[in-house]
Amino acid sequence: MTTGVGGYEVVLDYLTGEILQGHAAPGTRLPNERELASRLGASRSAVREAMKVLRAQGVIVTLPGAAGGTRVASEPGDAFGHMLKLHVALDTISNRELTHTRMVLERASAEVAAEQHDETALAELDALVEQMTDGTSALAFNELDTAFHLTMARMGHNRLVRDLTVAIRETVTSLLLAAEHVAPEWDRLRDELTAEHRAIVAAIRAGDVERAGRLSAEHIQHSHAALGLAD
Repeated sequence: MTTGVGGYEVVLDYLTGEILQGHAAPGTRLPNERELASRLGASRSAVREAMKVLRAQGVIVTLPGAAGGTRVASEPGDAFGHMLKLHVALDTISNRELTHTRMVLERASAEVAAEQHDETALAELDALVEQMTDGTSALAFNELDTAFHLTMARMGHNRLVRDLTVAIRETVTSLLLAAEHVAPEWDRLRDELTAEHRAIVAAIRAGDVERAGRLSAEHIQHSHAALGLAD
């Protein structure tokens, strides 16, 4: 097997192959560094490099204690968000693309939420909207807005949609917050966005799939445009 410079690719290919072939299911404890190095004929530094790559991708996690160790991740964690933030920082993904993708995801989340009609989640949305009323600062509103959209994403019981929504929301949070702080007539904009949230909840509660989806997409488009993030 390959060793030395680039040897980590041997370990990376082996571990990803184990996962893709179903030999290492979520939660599976992986062999330790020494065992992997011996099994693959790679250096221990190569094993460490491969582990770093997979850990950064959210594919594996290292848990403390005797019962912990390095295991295949059961949840994607923050990996989506970290990778997306890097691509945005490198200008490989534009604000326009983020806006359009959010519109697609939020529309899908709202439509499924209207079909599911989860009263517990609807009550959570109601409470969040009420907290967005008069006197809410840009920082507080941003936190409530994040909770609102993530609650709606969870209502669809689609983990991929939920995790992508979380990743994109985390990516745009700092941009939105910076824009909110300098937005002219913040009180007026806050009231407009709150009214849009309230209308979305009403459409979901009424089971109006088309209206819930349309209002959600329009809300994202409006909020990004008002904060200068649509271009």
